[in-house]
Amino acid sequence: MSAENGTHGIPDTPAGSSLPAGPRPEPLRFYGTTWVHHDHGYPARRAGLAVGSLAAAIAACVVLRIAYDGLRIADVGSAVSLLMVVMFAVCSALAFRHTWSTFTSRPDPDRQASLRGLLAIGFVGSLLAYFLRTFTEAPGEKLHRAEYEKAREEYEKRTTRRSGNPSKKRRR
Repeated sequence: MSAENGTHGIPDTPAGSSLPAGPRPEPLRFYGTTWVHHDHGYPARRAGLAVGSLAAAIAACVVLRIAYDGLRIADVGSAVSLLMVVMFAVCSALAFRHTWSTFTSRPDPDRQASLRGLLAIGFVGSLLAYFLRTFTEAPGEKLHRAEYEKAREEYEKRTTRRSGNPSKKRRR
């Protein structure tokens, strides 16, 4: 494996590769690195993932409806039924907000771990956030693009400062 460039563990381009030297873009889930130049079926992937995430959210709502009907048939009482509806609504709203914020900034790993249960319960909110974000960009593309461009600029600064072979430098 090649050496790492110190930016989120993205390896430098190996010698002999057709890619330009320097930092490589971090692949996004379902998109790979097509988000960089919007090539290799990027628009089709966005459309497909928008439809897929909406279909998954609708299917999840159908499953939740069946679970609600099961509680109603079991006659557990209106308080438990109301508590279930409120719990899923609140968890979905919180999961939507958290998922939406992860598209613009890297989440704190400790906070992410502590919210795992809430995000699992509010999965419908996460699916809807993903669906809505695909209308403007690949989810997380803006964050990854900013990080990639910054890494490219830093790489360009480092490489342009070096000029020539230092062993051939004139000594004073």
